[in-house]
Amino acid sequence: MRFLHTMVRARDLEETLDFYCDKLGLVEVRRYDSEGGRFTLVFLAAPDDIGTAESDMSPLVEITWNWDSEDYDAGRNFGHLAYQVDNLYDTCRRLMEKGVVINRPPRDGHMAFVRSPDGISIELLQAGKPLEPQEPWNSMDNSGHW
Repeated sequence: MRFLHTMVRARDLEETLDFYCDKLGLVEVRRYDSEGGRFTLVFLAAPDDIGTAESDMSPLVEITWNWDSEDYDAGRNFGHLAYQVDNLYDTCRRLMEKGVVINRPPRDGHMAFVRSPDGISIELLQAGKPLEPQEPWNSMDNSGHW
């Protein structure tokens, strides 16, 4: 397992980037706009991590800005921790065997979400290419929220 990023939501993207980049000193290393999803993702690295962040080797801060305005109450502004795993299905199966609820099953063979006992969302991402879809994951519904 490898730590990838921590996601926080931004109410105002420019204000948030002013804080993280201009004031704190992080550096934008990549950006993704989703017209269909109506959101922007901005990935930031610490200055000393820029070289390895560009090769996807350093942990990043992911700023998520939803284009439609939303007020985030306490806890909702913090999004999730993300980890890359060698086999997403095996990881989810092992977690389920230990009593963890899979909130967003890995139906696509690429991504799943679980929550910590304190309600922190944990994103699990398949290393490399997505796994071929398979049961029981294909038929599983989402449970709760992540």
